[in-house]
Amino acid sequence: MQDSGVNPGFYHGMSSDNIKGLVLALSSSFFIGASFIVKKKGLKKAGSTGYRAGSGGYSYLYEPLWWIGMITMFVGEVANFAAYAFAPAILVTPLGAVSIIVRQVVATLAHVILRERLHIFGILGCILCVVGSITIVLHAPQERQIESVAEVWDLATEPGFLLYAVLVLILASILIVHFAPTYGQTHVMVYIGICSLVGSLSVMGVKALGIALKLTFSGMNQLAYPQTWGFAIFVVSCILTQINYLNKALDTFNTAVVSPIYYVMFTSFTIVASVIMFKDWAGQNGSQIVTEMCGFVTILAGTFLLHKTKDLSESSSISLSSRSSKHLNSEVFDPESVPLKSQELARTS
Repeated sequence: MQDSGVNPGFYHGMSSDNIKGLVLALSSSFFIGASFIVKKKGLKKAGSTGYRAGSGGYSYLYEPLWWIGMITMFVGEVANFAAYAFAPAILVTPLGAVSIIVRQVVATLAHVILRERLHIFGILGCILCVVGSITIVLHAPQERQIESVAEVWDLATEPGFLLYAVLVLILASILIVHFAPTYGQTHVMVYIGICSLVGSLSVMGVKALGIALKLTFSGMNQLAYPQTWGFAIFVVSCILTQINYLNKALDTFNTAVVSPIYYVMFTSFTIVASVIMFKDWAGQNGSQIVTEMCGFVTILAGTFLLHKTKDLSESSSISLSSRSSKHLNSEVFDPESVPLKSQELARTS
């Protein structure tokens, strides 16, 4: 039976759980998108009075603006957490592109708020990311029916996913120990790579917890299972790591670059993890899978344009810096758009 007043064609192929996940994911993106701008403003303010997060400092913990941004992000993450309980990661995660739109809408005021500019190619890149995400969403698989958290644990301990998890932890450890201290402040991919790799595992844990709570609220208590608490501890550890390195990335590089690159890498790794663990593509035909991959190619094209925007912004900033030294006008050049080590070289030259 169809609900009255609802266009059945719009919802064709989407279960009620997928629709709930879709709505929650969109709400999450609005909150998270706004939080990036507020957090960046807080990091800049804290950095002017203490050690910057990009240099290993934690003065932002005493900055109210940063905490407002964190609270806003927390609300968004709660909605995102709930979305994973209702819909597959391949549907929920790409909707993070909406948060990029929110950030860019707010970023129209960035010249005043953060003194950061987004090139026209950056805007085109954002559009491509969104188009690619919509393509994936329209061909997303249905949510797998799971009866207990023990079933999720069985999926997580299968050889295929265990191999993926071990590889991710090894790569993240190499980035943290070897590359972050040397290249973290000059190469945006280092900090974001850590966040994305660890994030793909945390989403699997979040989905497991979401399913456990969903089943508990429906009358099947999952809190008695030790697996539920194991997933909870794992998720907290992953999230703390993500927050630390995301703060470093936001404090060191332009927000308009960090946000979309993080989105694409995080989305890609998360969908790979979900396909391996939950077998999301098992019930889809070749045409649907190829269409989803085309969506990824579109997103990657948008990311390329956004990354080139970073190069344009940095060259423009360096040019403005050389002119501003003659006029002593601190408003012309924004050091936040240049990596920290580049700033140090500029000051010593």
